[in-house]
Amino acid sequence: MGDYQVQPWDNLALTNPKFRSIDLNMYVPPEIEKLADKVISFYDLKVKERHLITSKPDKGGAIWRIKTNKGVRSLKLLHREPRRSRFSVEAQQYVVKKGARVPALIPTKKGQLCQELGGKTWIVTDWVSPLTQATKIDLKGAQALCYGLGEFHKHSKGYVPSGEANVASRLHKWPKHYAKIINKIDWFRVLAKLYKENPASRKLLSVIDTFEKQAQNALAQLEKSAYYKMVSMGEPYWGLVHQDYGWSNGQMGPKGIWVIDLDGVAYDLPIRDLRKLITSTMDDMGVWDIKWMRGMIEAYHKANPLSQEMFKILLIDMAMPNEFYKHCKEMLYDPETFLNTEFTTVINKLMLCEKTKWKALDQLSKDIGKYKKGKYDPPANNNHKSSVYLPPLSGTIQPLKTFSASSIAPLEKTSKKSKVKKKSKKNSKHKTKKTSPKKSKNKAKTSRASNRRKGGSR
Repeated sequence: MGDYQVQPWDNLALTNPKFRSIDLNMYVPPEIEKLADKVISFYDLKVKERHLITSKPDKGGAIWRIKTNKGVRSLKLLHREPRRSRFSVEAQQYVVKKGARVPALIPTKKGQLCQELGGKTWIVTDWVSPLTQATKIDLKGAQALCYGLGEFHKHSKGYVPSGEANVASRLHKWPKHYAKIINKIDWFRVLAKLYKENPASRKLLSVIDTFEKQAQNALAQLEKSAYYKMVSMGEPYWGLVHQDYGWSNGQMGPKGIWVIDLDGVAYDLPIRDLRKLITSTMDDMGVWDIKWMRGMIEAYHKANPLSQEMFKILLIDMAMPNEFYKHCKEMLYDPETFLNTEFTTVINKLMLCEKTKWKALDQLSKDIGKYKKGKYDPPANNNHKSSVYLPPLSGTIQPLKTFSASSIAPLEKTSKKSKVKKKSKKNSKHKTKKTSPKKSKNKAKTSRASNRRKGGSR
């Protein structure tokens, strides 16, 4: 009989009453504990003590702190498919060799970077200690985090995985991602109309045209930017993004910021991580603070210099209604419950942020002269094939010239049948199918608790 195959265990509370009082984020099934014992046997380590730090019951992952005869180490069960995990494992090894502050991998007895068991990939790394979160109460903490992010991005340039790994790349997918958000915003509108008696529906319908227009305008500006020239440089040229970088996965440690939990890294333009960090911080603050935005970008620039073209795309990505989409997308799982909750309060907060967002972006756009123009001519010997290529969505939307308040005026009632769709059908080389959401059934979702240990890293 073969080894137990790792599966998510978030359904235990639904199928067994005894698990309803257990925090599944601090639990793994006994079969996985047995697999952990077996994995450790592949390493030249004698484990004296093993302590579960956190788990991902909805995905099937876990992290343990292990005390061994060679010091404290981290044992990690990666929840992704093994060939995808191989991409991140090799990336971690690459950036460590380049000098990045990332926990080093401990090889197996046979010199392997990881061990496959139970249908998943397992790794053992150094346990870096002490680690503490950068302060959130002043700009210095945010700047430290951005500088550390820039260092990580710079060290990741040039990475090329082995043939054993499945390439993870978002580099060529920006237009498709923006188009998906535009499509989903229309889904939100349909659901709000379907559940029009729910408290938050009227509020959502009163603002949704504004956010839809923002997304359409951002896509238009991306089309007119240097984006396609930039991505033609190839994936190794740009390196990796973390995809989940923030105060938990970038922490203060020996000699600076340490970047942890790299299992989701992928090729992309590096400013995707920076944009997420800036816009989520502004959302948490409830105001778009130009001093903080400039400070964070300048700190990043010191570690990994930005070009004018990169800065423009950063502005475009910040102009997307990312926070609106982030807050709304859970609606698709259970719209009736979602629209009956305190979502009206969330919308009110978003609209307050809108009052400062566009003035801040206007001011920030004037900083373009601080950055040098980039040179984006693909080298003749660039033999690395990108995983995906998407041609321009030319002619779909007219771009905005500036980030002005007037540019986000609500659309007219006929906006859903605007020229965007008509032109897309005629000119787009890669059309996105317009689909409608069906009335969702209640889905039990286990939220991932942030059980981070402040004293060490995985």
